[in-house]
Amino acid sequence: MYQYDDYDRALVLERVEQFRDQVARRLSGALSEEEFLPLRLQNGLYLQKHAYMLRVAIPYGTLSSRQMRCLARIAREHDRGYGHFTTRQNIQFNWITLAEVPDILRQLAEVEMHAIQTSGNCVRNITTEAFAGVAADELLDPRPLAEILRQWSTINPEFLFLPRKFKIALCAAEEDRAAVKMHDIGLYLYRDDDGEMRLRVLVGGGLGRTPILGQVIREGLHWRDLLSYVEAVLRVYNRHGRRDNKYKARIKILVKALGIDAFAREVETEWQHLRDGPAQLTEAEYQRVAASFTQPPYARLDDADLDFGSHLARDPAFARWAARSLQAHRMPGYAAVVLSTKPGPQAPPGDVTAEQMEAVADWAERFGFGEIRIAHEQNLVLPDVRKADLPALWELARAQGLATPNVGLLTDIIACPGGDYCALANAKSIPIAQAIQARFQDSVALQALGELSLNISGCMNACGHHHIGNIGILGVDKGGSEWYQVTVGGAQGMDSELGRVIGPSFSANEVPAVIERLVATFSDHRAPGERFIDTVRRIGLEPFKERVYAREEVPA
Repeated sequence: MYQYDDYDRALVLERVEQFRDQVARRLSGALSEEEFLPLRLQNGLYLQKHAYMLRVAIPYGTLSSRQMRCLARIAREHDRGYGHFTTRQNIQFNWITLAEVPDILRQLAEVEMHAIQTSGNCVRNITTEAFAGVAADELLDPRPLAEILRQWSTINPEFLFLPRKFKIALCAAEEDRAAVKMHDIGLYLYRDDDGEMRLRVLVGGGLGRTPILGQVIREGLHWRDLLSYVEAVLRVYNRHGRRDNKYKARIKILVKALGIDAFAREVETEWQHLRDGPAQLTEAEYQRVAASFTQPPYARLDDADLDFGSHLARDPAFARWAARSLQAHRMPGYAAVVLSTKPGPQAPPGDVTAEQMEAVADWAERFGFGEIRIAHEQNLVLPDVRKADLPALWELARAQGLATPNVGLLTDIIACPGGDYCALANAKSIPIAQAIQARFQDSVALQALGELSLNISGCMNACGHHHIGNIGILGVDKGGSEWYQVTVGGAQGMDSELGRVIGPSFSANEVPAVIERLVATFSDHRAPGERFIDTVRRIGLEPFKERVYAREEVPA
C-alpha cells in the first residue's frame, strides 16, 4: 500500500485544522449554511434528511487493517455502529454530528485517510478494480498510476471548481471489473508489442439523467503522457463545459454536443501545449510510487491444496460459497476472497457493522498481509488468502454474516441508501432490495440462475448504477408517491450496455413479483449455460415485457 510522506501528512493535517475552524464558525453562527455549504462539500460532508453524512475516500478501494479498525471506531463512537460502502469504493457514515466532524477527520488523518474531494465539482476518488495486483487475468498493476493520478488531482487548484463532478477509473485486466466505460475518463492499461505501458483513453461516460457510455478518444497513449493528456481533457471540459445548468454540466453532455471527433481535436490541440512539459512522468517518479506496491512475501505453494479440495468434496455449503466467492489469483495456492455484504433482508446492501469491520481487519492479518479491498459491487475483498486457510475463513465469515454465497447472483444487489437517508431521492431503495432478497433466499435456486446483476437507484442521479444492471430499478416520483421504473439488458465490463425501460413503472408492492416474472421468462427461454444478459440479447425485450405486463394484475 502507498504510505504517506511528510508532504501528504502535513497537507491532510492542515486541512483538518482549517475545517475545524470553519465548523466552529458555523456552529457559532459566524457562517451561514449557504456560506458553509461549499466548505463542507470540499471535506466530504453532506446534509441529508436526518443528519450530516460524511463520505471518506478509499483511494482505488484499498485499506489496511489499521485503517479498517479506525473506520470501525468511527462507526461505533460517532455513528450508529455501521458504515455504508459505496460503488465508488468509498465509505459513508450517515449519522454524523457536525461538532464531531473535525475530530473524526483527525482520527482519519492519523491512519493516512481523509474525506477531501469526495464531493463537490472536482476530480473525485480515483477507482480501479478490487483485485488489482492479484488478479490472474491482469496485464499490469494499475495501482501505481492510480496513486499518481490521486496525488496529482488532490487539491489541484486548476480543477477544484469544474462545471460538475469528475470521475476517473482505471483497468488493467482482460475483464473490466471497474465499470470503466461509465466514467468521465476511463483508462485501460496494457503493454504494446515492445513491452511499453500504453493507455486506451475513453471520455464522456456517465449515468445519471442522461446515461452514456464512454468512447475511445486515444489509443496507445504512452504512460509518461498520462497526466498531461488527462490535464488536456480537463482543460477542454473546464473551458467549454456548461455552468448554467447542472443537469447538462457533465463532460458527457459536452462530448455529445461537439461529437467525439471534434472533442478529440480540441483535446489534441490543448495537449500540444502540455506534452513533453513538467507534467510528463519520469521513470524515477513512477518507481517512487510503484515501490509502495511491491509483491508481498508469498509462500511457494502448489495450486492444488488437498485440504481445500477435500472440504469442497464433503461440504456442499462450503462448495457453494467457494464457487461464488473466490477470484483466481496470479500466485499458485492463493485466492482472492469476496465477502458478501448482502446477507438478505436483515441488512441493507453495502452496510457493514463496526464488529464486522474489526473482524475483517483481523482476518486480513491472520490470513493475508493486512490488506482489504472495496469492490465496485459494495462487497469486501481479502486479496491474498492461502487456499488451505479458506475453510477456516469461511467458518469465521459465516459467523459474522459475511459469507452469503451470492456474489454475482440476483441477491448480490447494488443499491444506494435511497430515500431512507438521501434528501435527493425520489424513492426508497433499501426496502425494495430487501423485499427482492426475501423472495429469492434459496441459495441452490440462485446458483441455478447463474450470473445476474440487479441494481437499484433511488433517483436519476443513479448512485446505484441501475442503468448497467442486467435488471435495473429506478425510484421515480409519481404524484407524490414512490414508484419504480424497471430496465432490462444493462451490463458492465468490456461489453458494457445500457438497460432499456420495459414500460410503465410499478408500485413498491409490485416490484418483487415483477422480478419473479423477469426471472421466469429467462428460465423459459434460456439456452443451456446461458447467462441472463445473453438471453436478453438473443431474444430481445418483448418476451420479458409481455410476461410482466400480462393482462392479470401483477400480484403483490
